[in-house]
Amino acid sequence: MWANLTLHGHLQAGERILIHGGSSGIGLTAIQLARHIGAECIVTVGSDEKAQFCKDFGAQHTINYRSTDFAAEVMSLTGGEGVDVVLDMVGAPYLKRNLSVLKRDGRLVIVAFLEGSIGEVDLMPVMIKRLTITGSTMRPRTLAEKQALRDALQREIWPAMESGKIHTHLFARFPLAQAAEAHRLMESSQHVGKIVLQVKK
Repeated sequence: MWANLTLHGHLQAGERILIHGGSSGIGLTAIQLARHIGAECIVTVGSDEKAQFCKDFGAQHTINYRSTDFAAEVMSLTGGEGVDVVLDMVGAPYLKRNLSVLKRDGRLVIVAFLEGSIGEVDLMPVMIKRLTITGSTMRPRTLAEKQALRDALQREIWPAMESGKIHTHLFARFPLAQAAEAHRLMESSQHVGKIVLQVKK
């Protein structure tokens, strides 16, 4: 996530970021890293309970996407300015609205395609607002690139974790034999944070 926010999203202190799926493991990590950088966080969530959880983790604003058009709410919250970065894991169905809430020179960082990767969108805003659409995965990176990320985390994030400024939230732990149960919980979207499969030695 550090690479997505800093190397690809170029998130800076004083900027605004919209994080989709704020109560997921990825979302909670992104909130804390963005706040560590000094950015203002707006997140989308699926319930009022998850909204409060995200606020406790450092998000300044939450939007319940089930009851509110997130794009309209983002523009309202920002006085019509929009955000500098969008971190998206939904995919194609959100593409048009993600582009609409980005400021000039904004960056859309795609980290997953939970609802599909194929869609149709008017690309005119990309040219008019000089937008960047990017994404990344860890696996194709070279060993040197992975080592550089490791070193950056050790330098920038590990001290914050050791001091308690950044922490994780473990929602549930399952033995490996109950992997199907863990998947059912994840697919239900009832969890907040990480679900872990535990392998006993």
